[in-house]
Amino acid sequence: MEIKMADIKDAEEILILQKKAYKQEAELYNNYSIQPLTMTIEETRDDFKNHVILKAVESGSITGSVRAYEKDGTCYVDKVIVDPACQNTGKGTAIMKELEKYFPACRRFELYTGYRS
Repeated sequence: MEIKMADIKDAEEILILQKKAYKQEAELYNNYSIQPLTMTIEETRDDFKNHVILKAVESGSITGSVRAYEKDGTCYVDKVIVDPACQNTGKGTAIMKELEKYFPACRRFELYTGYRS
């Protein structure tokens, strides 16, 4: 697995993976209108303007991704995504560790999740 900066050309593949991964989250809450599932390709492309977006690539396919931005010394982490077929294999942890390298000046990292996650 290689983790590197995503490019706007990756937006569609990342969005497809995001919807696949967050489907499990929607099932957990019985709510299929959560923002990661309703997000559009335009909104995904807009995130490239103000977020660091990393991708995990394996055998030529994106199997994970994360988005983050910095404000006032805090790194706000958004949409940690791992292909459901690859979950619980350390990929999410590896993506998060790599993300930390992009924000060396941040004193803290914030990640929001649902209360059942």
